[in-house]
Amino acid sequence: MEKKKFEIPVIKRMAYNVPGKAGTQPGVEPLAEIDGIPVSGLLSRHGSPLFVVSEKTIRQVYQQARDAFTSRYPNVQFAWSYKTNYLDAVCRIYHQEGSWAEVVSGFEYDKALNNGVGGKKIIFNGPDKSDADLIKAIENQSYIHIDHFDELFAVIRLSETSTHKPRVAIRVNMDTGIYPRWDRFGFNYENGEAMEAIDQIIKSGKLELSGLHTHIGTYIMTSNAYQMATDKMAKLAIKIQNKYHHRIKYIDMGGGFASMNTLKGAYHNASDTNPSFDQYAESITGALLRAGFERDHLPVLILETGRALIDDAGYLAGQVLATKRLADGRKALVLDFGVNLLFTAFWYDHQLHPVEEVSDTKDEAALFGPLCMNIDVIREQARVPLLQKGDQVVVSRVGAYNMTQWMQFITYRPNVVLIDLNGEEHIIRKTESLETILKQEIIPDHLKS
Repeated sequence: MEKKKFEIPVIKRMAYNVPGKAGTQPGVEPLAEIDGIPVSGLLSRHGSPLFVVSEKTIRQVYQQARDAFTSRYPNVQFAWSYKTNYLDAVCRIYHQEGSWAEVVSGFEYDKALNNGVGGKKIIFNGPDKSDADLIKAIENQSYIHIDHFDELFAVIRLSETSTHKPRVAIRVNMDTGIYPRWDRFGFNYENGEAMEAIDQIIKSGKLELSGLHTHIGTYIMTSNAYQMATDKMAKLAIKIQNKYHHRIKYIDMGGGFASMNTLKGAYHNASDTNPSFDQYAESITGALLRAGFERDHLPVLILETGRALIDDAGYLAGQVLATKRLADGRKALVLDFGVNLLFTAFWYDHQLHPVEEVSDTKDEAALFGPLCMNIDVIREQARVPLLQKGDQVVVSRVGAYNMTQWMQFITYRPNVVLIDLNGEEHIIRKTESLETILKQEIIPDHLKS
């Protein structure tokens, strides 16, 4: 007869999942399967730790977001935010669903071209565009979103030797009541800088002013801020029309929609507080429809949301390396993945699920990664089952940013597996090896012996 693990006796309060003053409490339920495939089998075949991406979830969430906007506004275009997750397989799913590409560097621009996105369906954002990047974007007739006056003057200069008239928009920053304000990007609305940039574009006669763009921040937890931003963007568009008899083609409201991950220090769970796609859509499209545009000349609404589209589709599976007791008496778990892979642990209280039901008893524990760095903390404190060395675990909602902001530090970056609509597994990024690292290194001759 197998000896059972010792569990500290506890008095367990019955919970009926009724919201209290702090909202509903997230349960720590086992996560044994992802899209019908046992996590234990995935780890056995592809190694631990392991990123898993669900194609089914990507498509379902995208369609929910698309339907929320297209049911309210006649002309909507999504542009997938490459920086959120630029693994080619992920990007191509969004492009199959009809999304354009939104990029913020020459590297991402080239990735979009390599993924078969036509130049006219690429939006080029960001403050760092070299002359070579700009020339490529101009020749491909991409939409260049100008971030500052130096870039504006560079595009005007480059237009003089180009075979195409550059298609541009300006990025506009503004006060929407959100703190901190993202005023380091683009031209300010309130102080007139945005209109000054527009004047320069129109008067130069060398650029085609195609649109207006704003991105008011990240993880915006109130849809009212988008209503205010849309109001200001619409007023700016109508001012351009009245002053220059020039209609812009589109208004790009950027991204920043919150996912269902809960921020560190939040009093309520994200599921209790964060807006739905319908609420974001109601605020943005309502403001556009009330703005006073002629019905036959409504600007295209472009959306660059990333985080809210991909977070739910990503998982990070791994195992417990060790259990410890800290000096203050707290329990701690050491996992085989750390902040080098799970960068968003710095701002999210990620939910850790056991793969198998190990115990009815839950205990408070700190969750650490395997790095020899004191900052390698997944959660300062989390309520988890009585996990032991070797137990398998999964962190959910990790699709955004972790596969682009991860670092090769102390350990190799792991395999990334995509589960397709038929339940088939595909490695979409191979794990690193010593050969991967050494391939980029060069040893001077005097150190070779």
